[in-house]
Amino acid sequence: MGELAEIAMVSKRTIDYYTSIGLLNAKRSKSNYRIYSDESLKDLKFIEECKNLHYPLDEIKRKLDMKKDKTILDSEVEKHANAVIQQMQQLQNDLFDLIPIVEKLDDLQKEKFTTNLIMLKSVLMKSLLNGTS
Repeated sequence: MGELAEIAMVSKRTIDYYTSIGLLNAKRSKSNYRIYSDESLKDLKFIEECKNLHYPLDEIKRKLDMKKDKTILDSEVEKHANAVIQQMQQLQNDLFDLIPIVEKLDDLQKEKFTTNLIMLKSVLMKSLLNGTS
């Protein structure tokens, strides 16, 4: 657990909590130590990304299940897709609200903002096309 915590840059307590609520799975060694797989590390990184986006833990659990193809219903996929579309629309509105603020920036700050925005857009498009998060 300590190695996983160090790699993922989270506390052991966090990993223990995620394991206790079923977000992470671990096998047990003969001496009863928890052993986490590479898949657990990927799940942990995904959980932390979702937390940074302010998703509640029950929603993160649902997203993990969907990622792992655990009996996904068409209605769940549609619900998830609609939630993503709604979030994207909100982000677009937030960016639109930033326009008057960005216009007040000096040229160097505007360029930095624009460069970051283009980079994020590129990452998002790449992840959508590859089907990854």
